[in-house]
Amino acid sequence: MSLTADPSTFPPVLTPTSEQLGAPAPAAPAVAPTTFAELGVPDALVTALAESGITEPFPIQAATVPDALGGRDILGRGQTGSGKTLAFGLPMLGRLMSFGRPAPRQPLGLILVPTRELAFQVADTLRPLARAAGLFVTTAIGGVPYDRQIESLDRGVHLMVATPGRLGDLIKRGVCKLDAIEVTVLDEADQMADMGFLPEVTALLEQTPQISQRLLFSATLDSDVDQLVKRFLVDPVTHSVSPSTAAVDTMEHHMLLIPPREKFPVTAAIAARSGRTILFARTQAAVDRLVDQLAEVGVRAAGLHGGKTQAVRTRTLAQFKEGRMSVLVATDVAARGIHVDGVTLVLHVDPPRDPKDYLHRAGRTARAGESGSVATLVLPKQRQSTLKMMTQAGVEPAQTRVRPGDDALAEITGAQEPSGEPVKVETFEERQRPGRRPTYRRSFRH
Repeated sequence: MSLTADPSTFPPVLTPTSEQLGAPAPAAPAVAPTTFAELGVPDALVTALAESGITEPFPIQAATVPDALGGRDILGRGQTGSGKTLAFGLPMLGRLMSFGRPAPRQPLGLILVPTRELAFQVADTLRPLARAAGLFVTTAIGGVPYDRQIESLDRGVHLMVATPGRLGDLIKRGVCKLDAIEVTVLDEADQMADMGFLPEVTALLEQTPQISQRLLFSATLDSDVDQLVKRFLVDPVTHSVSPSTAAVDTMEHHMLLIPPREKFPVTAAIAARSGRTILFARTQAAVDRLVDQLAEVGVRAAGLHGGKTQAVRTRTLAQFKEGRMSVLVATDVAARGIHVDGVTLVLHVDPPRDPKDYLHRAGRTARAGESGSVATLVLPKQRQSTLKMMTQAGVEPAQTRVRPGDDALAEITGAQEPSGEPVKVETFEERQRPGRRPTYRRSFRH
């Protein structure tokens, strides 16, 4: 007797009409191609960019850099992958070049970000440019010892990239002051609001000089973020180069309608595909369980969530970024720092509940003009709520009933049959003690 659900249990596929979805957001005006030098970026930074192969600015950079270099407060709207880091980083570094040597424990520039991973990503992007300009960049994040961060502050830093919690701790310890800040950036402000950081962010901004420059970047502008804008930005220039909906030109969206007992086999087949892939699960326990299950059927994957130490999270992200691990399983919170190019598929193993979470997850692919696909596994009871959530996100997904081995599944996702041979991966404890040998991981079967 078959234990799998009959596909006929699904109601018929109904694609929402354009009237139901609402009119699409207007496209942003095109920005004429230009060069960084023409935007006013200092020569040292232009040279460093060219050495990295970056010669033509993205639209958000072309729109933002001149005003930011001129000292204006900026309100930037742009999805992840649109080039926001250089949009605020270049003018910030350019301005800091003119302010001289920083005093100990008094940074001149501050970038606030919601997660440790994003702090590393921003610092790694800006540090080579800062070095070329004679500027020093450091990070202030939780999960790592205070000593090195304090030593950097004692030497004097031009730019600090920080998470709100750790920066607040450093200030309370008396080893950091914000009264010399010339430029402050809030990156991914909407996500900081979603994570409950606004009280800390507000307290930190209050410690920066009122006359200092402030730049706020956010994919969406809800009421909480709008309060920050009204309170701390003075006559800001607004630059918006993408709507707060998912990209439609370079990103495909699919709802994969599956019988309940086929969820893991479908997930495993998709994870066994070729190409860099991110799988999203709802909880930390679900991430760890899925990594174990995939290893058991022959798919090597790594998990990323807030329950892991910073050393493990940093190592995991480096393995994924460098291509030593092609499958990453993550929660929403951990994924807020995953800014890795070349991710060709995002799979929602568990559908997100909120349209903003969907857009954030989806933004891990189709970055910087590349193409990518986003697929969501949907059980019969989840179909109506998931379609409603995606409609609110501005997405009109293709809906397809699939089972393991289906041609349609392979065509949409590149799925292929996993080897079935358990793979060796390191356990959480073994990542903490590198001297031990990796072992087989056996865990729950589906």
